[in-house]
Amino acid sequence: MNIRPAQPTDLPQLLQFEQGVIEAERPYNTDIRNQARYYDLNQLIADERSLLLVAEQNGVLVGSGYAQLRESKPHLHHDFHSYLGFMYVKPAYRGQGVNQAIIDRLLAWSREKQATHCYLDVYAGNAVAVRAYEKAGFSSSLVEMKLRLE
Repeated sequence: MNIRPAQPTDLPQLLQFEQGVIEAERPYNTDIRNQARYYDLNQLIADERSLLLVAEQNGVLVGSGYAQLRESKPHLHHDFHSYLGFMYVKPAYRGQGVNQAIIDRLLAWSREKQATHCYLDVYAGNAVAVRAYEKAGFSSSLVEMKLRLE
């Protein structure tokens, strides 16, 4: 397996991965719009404060993920942190260490950029994803709660 920075030529596959993320999250959030888009993929590829990686196996893209340096809240000890997102692995390649390999590379890049903390968002009901992130060393921090007012 080869983990490498995404290129503009990867965009068609990355757009499919984005829809895969959205479809995986839809059961946890029925308010996600049809034809939703989460990411500005061109910006993630071009931005020096972001690293968008893809996993490739035998010339086929099988996974993705990005790290992005973001300003931290003013009340925290750290001025900036790394944020992980767009973590996706094609179903046929899950359970083979693809996600962990991408996370490892993103965390290494984050450390190189002097980030001391890393955050990500995951739906609380997505037990498989929560366990995968806990296995990678993450722990629950803040729980966002929602109330429908209509």
